[in-house]
Amino acid sequence: MKKYVYAFEEGNKEMKASLGGKGANLAEMKKIGLPVPDGFTITTEACNQYYVDGKKISEDIRYQILDYLIKLEEKTGKKLGDHDDPLLVSVRSGAVISMPGMMDTVLNLGLNDLSVEGLAKLTENQRFAYDCYRRFIQMFGDVVLEIPKYKFDRVLDGQKEKKGYELDTQLTVEDFTHIISEYKEIVKREKGFDFPMDPKDQMMLAIEAVFGSWNNDRARVYRNYNDIPHDLGTAVNIQSMVFGNMGNTSGTGVAFTRNPSTGENLLFGEFLINAQGEDVVAGIRTPQKIDELKDALPEVYEQFIDVANKLEAHYKDMQDIEFTVERSKLFMLQTRTGKRTAFAAVKVAVDMVADGVISKEEALLRVLPSQLDQLLHPMFSPEALKDATPIAKGLPASPGAASGRVYFHSEDVARQKENNVECILVRTETSPEDIEGMVAANGILTARGGMTSHAAVVARGMGKCCVAGCSEIFVDEDEKYFRVGEETFKEGDWISLDGNTGSVYKDKLKTVEVALTGDFALLLSWADEIRTLGIRTNADTPKDAEVAVKFGAEGIGLCRTEHMFFSEERILNVRRMILSGTLQERLEALKLLLPYQKEDFIGIFKALGERPVTIRLLDPPLHEFVPHKDEEIRELAKDLDQTYEFVKYKIDNLMETNPMLGHRGCRLAMTYPEIYEMQCIAIFEAAIYCKKELRIDVKPEIMIPLVGHLKEFTELKSLVKKVADQIIGETDISLDYKIGTMIEVPRAALIADEIAKEAEFFSFGTNDLTQMTLGFSRDDSGKFLPEYLKKNVFDKDPFETIDQNGVGKLISMACDLGKQSQPGIKLGICGEHGGEPKSIEFCHKAGLNYVSCSPYRVPIARLAAAHAAIKNK
Repeated sequence: MKKYVYAFEEGNKEMKASLGGKGANLAEMKKIGLPVPDGFTITTEACNQYYVDGKKISEDIRYQILDYLIKLEEKTGKKLGDHDDPLLVSVRSGAVISMPGMMDTVLNLGLNDLSVEGLAKLTENQRFAYDCYRRFIQMFGDVVLEIPKYKFDRVLDGQKEKKGYELDTQLTVEDFTHIISEYKEIVKREKGFDFPMDPKDQMMLAIEAVFGSWNNDRARVYRNYNDIPHDLGTAVNIQSMVFGNMGNTSGTGVAFTRNPSTGENLLFGEFLINAQGEDVVAGIRTPQKIDELKDALPEVYEQFIDVANKLEAHYKDMQDIEFTVERSKLFMLQTRTGKRTAFAAVKVAVDMVADGVISKEEALLRVLPSQLDQLLHPMFSPEALKDATPIAKGLPASPGAASGRVYFHSEDVARQKENNVECILVRTETSPEDIEGMVAANGILTARGGMTSHAAVVARGMGKCCVAGCSEIFVDEDEKYFRVGEETFKEGDWISLDGNTGSVYKDKLKTVEVALTGDFALLLSWADEIRTLGIRTNADTPKDAEVAVKFGAEGIGLCRTEHMFFSEERILNVRRMILSGTLQERLEALKLLLPYQKEDFIGIFKALGERPVTIRLLDPPLHEFVPHKDEEIRELAKDLDQTYEFVKYKIDNLMETNPMLGHRGCRLAMTYPEIYEMQCIAIFEAAIYCKKELRIDVKPEIMIPLVGHLKEFTELKSLVKKVADQIIGETDISLDYKIGTMIEVPRAALIADEIAKEAEFFSFGTNDLTQMTLGFSRDDSGKFLPEYLKKNVFDKDPFETIDQNGVGKLISMACDLGKQSQPGIKLGICGEHGGEPKSIEFCHKAGLNYVSCSPYRVPIARLAAAHAAIKNK
């Protein structure tokens, strides 16, 4: 019989794939002698089997669960649902990869009308017992029976209002008895049956609910955002309850062994006296700092410090710990690798190398390439802050700077994001249901909650700026406004958040660029020692090139010459060239463009120094350069001193049914070779000037786009070579240059061995190669791709991550064929996939020499290339 259930003492941290992160770590803590309440874990395989069996727990799995329940009862000396000495358990999810708050939990399971009396007698604390019972009915009703939580909240808040209470702790036994009665009525009214009283039924329903939560909307959104596979399933942990709500010698808390925002090596966390775990995470009450536990419960604090140090030393990484104190006794409920900001991830990794705890390779793997995006985002400029109007201050829950228009509901933020509106999600407190809005928002502001609240933990994991627990603001989510003092901010108003200080400002504030210094620079230098892939950039201007070099680019892998044509002083001559009636007129217009092109290339060569620069000759269809509105055509005709009819006729002739597969790329030069000739004159004259006058040994690489046939390449290669030889021949300067092609037509990949006999390099243009291989228009795929992703046709958007089974096979084939014909051929990638970590790992395995990406993704690519080298040794 396949084993689906393990007692905590049967597992260890290596069994994470089966036991999930939480179960594996509970087993490990048990193993090293920490105070963990007894329990057992139902495996991820059981979750996957639940879906195979049509969302039912099979008899085999049910039998194993009940068998382990009996063993747990024997260990604890208590029985589930017993009238005199009841065992109460928590039922908690435990994914393989931590997904904080995304799935469901049920606490205090096993309570009913009889066992609550037993608990009251046993603890001699009737108020505590009935507090647990009302919490259980509310949580079970919300999570398992799917009754909206607000229906229960309304009863609880109504009772507090009626009695004039501010805090839950003021509620009496009589209040709880009334609330419980109302809660049961809600269940009966909403579901048509009584609240289930049989504890075993309660447990099985709760387990099914946790399995079911693996595929809830918020969990799927979180997995998509964090690139977590959807087929892992979740484990379920059944653990005997310990109680933090048993009076002033009890409490609950969450702590990190280091500061998750800054990485500082100081214990960081919060706790609440006389509370249960969800109170801290949900931000229902404002918690105290962990240091204050020293005064409240000094012996527990000392023990907790010792446990925290033990856990970090054992796991050799920063830990996120959940704990409960029951009548001055400490219990550990969870440890996991702590979610942290990119800044903290870098600092912790570098510090642990300095302390001899981990190697440089381990340090590099501790920082995800995608996290670095956070470090590359601008911060508010000192000038902007000097003139800014502060409106409130909360907790600096997740660093960074964010401006946006205020929105109060997750779905509104998601909708506005689709229209490219910058948004700040403002909530009283966030819950897992807000995940979609949190993903879409620039930043998050909450009125309640602490540094370990849901908003804070999830925002830090995403690298979103977050200010939490901003108690100065009053949020009305229904009326869609928040108020600070006398001032009201409505939906659509601009505010700015500083996640480093917790400050909230009026209006939109200006930001400044970041620099690669300190620990960040050191970590990337380690990445450079280990990676084998070169890192280039896609840059079309000297400014972009300078930014990329500052971030560590080793050359330009794609300089798009058409971007140089669009500036105001050039576009008229570009249009004159396109709309010319004769070859002579076209040559005259090209002559006017030549100085501009030459000036552009000089600027780029200067910015790159002796690094290679791959220049793609003109690629887009010509219709992109001309106007199409009637009024603009009339204006252009006047500027060209032509009739409106002539210009309109020429523009209409340029229009194509499918321009992306039409008259563009090398096809333009096969028809109008003089265009590429002018560009080559500009490139080589600029290169000679830089070498002769500026003493820069420039290395131009001329790339012919959209080649699909060998003859196209040889024809245009000879044109480039003729211009180069003529210009170089008129000087006494030698120039190292290359001529290659962009592989973006599937046929080019299939005949790569033929092309490699003539080409000195290939650069894979994966944007177009993906379009042509899949037959998907990138501009139109938004209409159907979301459904493809939802239905798992693709795991990831193929325009974001290389489709390895299709496009990837073409790339690998082209690399192999190219090397067969020319063993030393240079191979690179310059599509937008060049900055995406999974695609970079694919490029490493395929044997490419370099990847090229946008300037701000260069550090990400450097780290991703190091990850690829380490993982594929």
